[in-house]
Amino acid sequence: MTDFKQIVEQIQMTGPDSMPNLKAYPTALELIGTGRSAFAFRILESSLVIKVFFPAFQHIAAEEAAIYQTLAASHYFPDLHDAGQNYLVIDYIPGYTLYDCLRKGIPIQDHHIVEIEHALRFAAAQGLNPSDIHLRNILITPTGDIRLIDPARFRQQKQCTQWKDLHIAYEKLYKKKIFPKKIPSILLELIAYLYKKRKSFTVQAPPNKAIR
Repeated sequence: MTDFKQIVEQIQMTGPDSMPNLKAYPTALELIGTGRSAFAFRILESSLVIKVFFPAFQHIAAEEAAIYQTLAASHYFPDLHDAGQNYLVIDYIPGYTLYDCLRKGIPIQDHHIVEIEHALRFAAAQGLNPSDIHLRNILITPTGDIRLIDPARFRQQKQCTQWKDLHIAYEKLYKKKIFPKKIPSILLELIAYLYKKRKSFTVQAPPNKAIR
């Protein structure tokens, strides 16, 4: 049996605890992603991913592990294989994120949206609050199926409208014949930045006061 803890102990980070630099890691790993709270590595010659959290975010490991266990009955989410103080081991899901699909011009179809809705309704039925649903944590597999990853914020209490907003954009913009199906990364990043700024302003803006 693979000693995942021993593998994690060989991963070296330097710099700030909240945004460290990756200094070294075992040759048995391939870095496949860097998020806001963790590095993700594919374990070579396996179908597994090991997610190693930054020192400032180690507490998220236990929270996310519990969420994956809650979602275990659904094929829409990766299975959890192991968890430690600062890491998780989950299924490696091949395919393209919705972000990749927009960047590469890979069609996103109605049945994909329906599957995403099914996945989120399942999560809600388990008492979770699906949140932080964005283009990079929804994947379309080579067989055309949908998988969702990174459910760490599925237990937060506040209402999140990100998926609702994406769904509206799909129906009102993406499905239009004149809408480009291939969008440069720089434009996608600009749209994401403006969206976050708008949402931040909406949340922080004080309520209007009546003029006396």
